[in-house]
Amino acid sequence: MASVTRRRLLALTALGAVAAACGRAAASGGSGGETRKLRYQGWAGQVTLPELAEDLGYFGDVKLEWVGNTISGPQDIQSAATGQIDFGGAFNGAVVKLIAAGAPVKAVISYYGVDEQTFSGYYVLEDSPIRSARDLLGRKVGMNTLGAHAEAVLDIYLQRNGLSAAEIAKVEPTVIPPVNTEQALRQKQIEVAVLGGVLRDKALASGGIRPLFSDHDLLGRFSAGTYVVTNRFLKENPTTARTFVTGVARAIEWARTTPAEEVIERSTQIVRNRGRNEDAAALAYWKSTGVAETAGRITDDEFKPWTDWLVAHGDIRAGQVKSADLYTNQFNGYGG
Repeated sequence: MASVTRRRLLALTALGAVAAACGRAAASGGSGGETRKLRYQGWAGQVTLPELAEDLGYFGDVKLEWVGNTISGPQDIQSAATGQIDFGGAFNGAVVKLIAAGAPVKAVISYYGVDEQTFSGYYVLEDSPIRSARDLLGRKVGMNTLGAHAEAVLDIYLQRNGLSAAEIAKVEPTVIPPVNTEQALRQKQIEVAVLGGVLRDKALASGGIRPLFSDHDLLGRFSAGTYVVTNRFLKENPTTARTFVTGVARAIEWARTTPAEEVIERSTQIVRNRGRNEDAAALAYWKSTGVAETAGRITDDEFKPWTDWLVAHGDIRAGQVKSADLYTNQFNGYGG
């Protein structure tokens, strides 16, 4: 019952974003010509691909305007849908859910993914009795946000290991700030911790934990999240949209082909120069963007697992959304 209530709450949040988006006045652009300024939310201590693209000079006269930080992909794309920012990024399942609810947005480029170097693991204490999916019944799984990547991967793991919907509802996804997740696991406030990047590497270096599974174990290499922009923005600012998407595409390929040490050095300098009083230490552990497709181009395959997941849980109807509703590569001019 808790799982059902949680999902209904997330659906209502998405619908609220849609209502606000539909009632909002015109976004950027208008009679004065295309906007050359893009409002966005950042992530503390991290450098997003748009921030990297701007620093590399890939946006030309298009400038980013930071309006604050977020810790949630679903919140970020809801803010984009309501016009509070001009683009936002989230896990593709959250994108599907928002668009299925009627939000007038479209995904334009992939920005993060999973590969052999960049992945999220589901970890337990070394002496934990948890060895299988069925051992998770009644257990708390700590993650950064609900209704996003970590919860979807958890559900797919449980489904593939034969748990029924009623049994899956007995597993308890629990929101824990990423920086506190390892501590919560070690203090036994949760039984499983979802850890990625520097937080995973530091936790493993400290010892005493072991992996149960990872999203890479489960699904292999894939692009997992996309940036979305409102349909209105794309219509009113097509040149700016193309500059943005192509610039991000170039940044993806720059990061893919540049030695990690150079990417880390440049990212660290970006954080220092922007003066937000942040700790840049985590950047030293950067390994890859994880984006699977060249230049972040989007394919149907990147949405299908999450669409199926949402249908299986009754969040959307089968056939409710089509590929054309979800994304476009029209504005990605990389290599063209």
